[in-house]
Amino acid sequence: MISSSSLHAAAAALALLATSWSATADELQTVRAEFQRAHAQVNASSDASDSEALKNYALYPYLQAARLRHGLSRPTVTADVDQRVRHFLDTHGSEPTGTALRRTWLTSLAARKQWRQFIEEYREPLANDELRCHSFTARIQTQRTEQLEQDIARQFILPRRVPACAQAFDWLRDRQALTHDLIEQRARAALDNNNAALARQFARPLPDNRRTPIEQWATLLENPRQQIDTYIGSPQRTVDNAALLAGWRRLARADREGAMARLDRLVNARGMSQADASAYAIALALGLSWDRRAEALDYFRRAQPADMNDEALEWQARAALWNDDWALAQQAIAAMSDEMREHARWRYWAGRIAERGGDQALASQLYESVLPNDNFYSIMASARLKRPLTPHPRQLVLDQTRLKQIESQPAMIRARELLLARMHGPAHLEWRHGLQQLSDADRTQAIHLAARWGWYNQAIATATGERVFYDYELLYPRPYDAEVRAGSQLTSLPESLIYGVMRQESLFRPDAVSSANARGLMQMLPETARRTATQWKRPSPSLNDLFNPTINVPLGAAVLSSLVQRFNGQTMLALAGYNAGPGAAQRWLPPQPMAPDIWVENIPYNETRNYVQRILWHQLVFNWLEDGKAQPVQHWLAEITPASRAATQ
Repeated sequence: MISSSSLHAAAAALALLATSWSATADELQTVRAEFQRAHAQVNASSDASDSEALKNYALYPYLQAARLRHGLSRPTVTADVDQRVRHFLDTHGSEPTGTALRRTWLTSLAARKQWRQFIEEYREPLANDELRCHSFTARIQTQRTEQLEQDIARQFILPRRVPACAQAFDWLRDRQALTHDLIEQRARAALDNNNAALARQFARPLPDNRRTPIEQWATLLENPRQQIDTYIGSPQRTVDNAALLAGWRRLARADREGAMARLDRLVNARGMSQADASAYAIALALGLSWDRRAEALDYFRRAQPADMNDEALEWQARAALWNDDWALAQQAIAAMSDEMREHARWRYWAGRIAERGGDQALASQLYESVLPNDNFYSIMASARLKRPLTPHPRQLVLDQTRLKQIESQPAMIRARELLLARMHGPAHLEWRHGLQQLSDADRTQAIHLAARWGWYNQAIATATGERVFYDYELLYPRPYDAEVRAGSQLTSLPESLIYGVMRQESLFRPDAVSSANARGLMQMLPETARRTATQWKRPSPSLNDLFNPTINVPLGAAVLSSLVQRFNGQTMLALAGYNAGPGAAQRWLPPQPMAPDIWVENIPYNETRNYVQRILWHQLVFNWLEDGKAQPVQHWLAEITPASRAATQ
């Protein structure tokens, strides 16, 4: 039951939100600036100097939470800070700022060994591994041990270390509940996660008969070639079949030539049947198909049909297409699951196979079935049908009444203000929190709201989550026309291509940063940006400059233009190079001219293949939005040629 104090606090919070939202735009801008200044200089002092406008501002809880976190970070945390945190959570505990503060508080309580209060404030759905482990300690210390053995055991078998769990695991060991079965499960989970070193550590307490197979497996992962040779040279030596296969897969990924030289020797030495050898042949065939080598087909043929899952069949079909074995490609597609065969990708290729075999009626029927999917394969199918392509838009109807109601929700008010305050991480959390409180219909309406705010990455991400893909007016904005035009004028690349790359790279978020430190709208790596600036006689950018669209977009266009030139005007190759690096695209050049759809299909990196295909579709949509006409696609049938290989030799 919700307490009356909580209800009163919630009502007060809503009243504050309503007050802030009824302010004029100028008043909001003033209080927003005051909030930003206070938040940037946060400390644990009292709120005596805060203006009434700030206290009534929708984001004031974020300032309060920041001050409380500051108080919790001090060497000595006073009881007053704990009391203020508790009071704050009574009001805001279910909001993103409250859940974040609760995690910080729980970490502080654990460090101070305040276990009873920790138990009272702990919420399992909010817990990460560290807090979950602290909760075990809290239950031990407060003697709340019902079901605790089972809960700790579930944490124990995870394939990673969590130092905070050491006391809980010791407790389990003292109760004789840390069984050899559990320890072995944990070690094998680490092996499944390809972490041989951790598996060895986990396996140390096991008796020899249990530890030895795990150490064998770990050694196979660490030194696959040497160990495979050992098992070839010592056929009588026992080894776990799963361990041997894991080591073989590691070898097949790292050393195709070495694996080819050893497969038959391994099969003969270990007395494998054709059925036993099937998985080994598939592992090698996959590696060879990623290298686009003809030998892949031979090893796929050695596989048992029952072992060929959809992934293996997809790569068998790709390898067959690369090597001009259309009959084998047809067999591979026919063997796929019904769900896989129904993908636009494989319906298109079934059409290509029919056309190749002279059955134009079936080919046309299959191509027609692909057109409404609105993707790369629609482009290729339309080109094969020798006609321009028009996308198939499906407008998401705008309900102004519902939109106003959604916009007035407290979480959406906070999300909007956080966005304007340039606090994008918290803004995203508030948005997701707000979406969870909406009906299915209102969540789709919220796409309009994010787009109206210019929050394009959130609009597109929300649309993807709600499976709304085809409202092109809504989901293909052009918010950086001046910058894109400058990039196009600098490089002579089409604006639609630059926009296509931008949409795929950053979803129009100028402050985007990738895990590899690529930055901004065109996701420029700092080193690449500086080198490109030198080549194109532009000022060398700082890290922060790459968040400036007027700098980032022309530089990104220049990188892409250089790749187009390097690959003799072949945009597909240039896009692959933009994503995976020019060296990778260079390696993927065909030995002789090749149909572009076959070349793209055989890009070995799934991410890069999807990247190229999506950008080509994005470019078509941007062009169509510009002139509203059916788009010519015949030029995309131009062969990919290896002539550009000479450009870097």
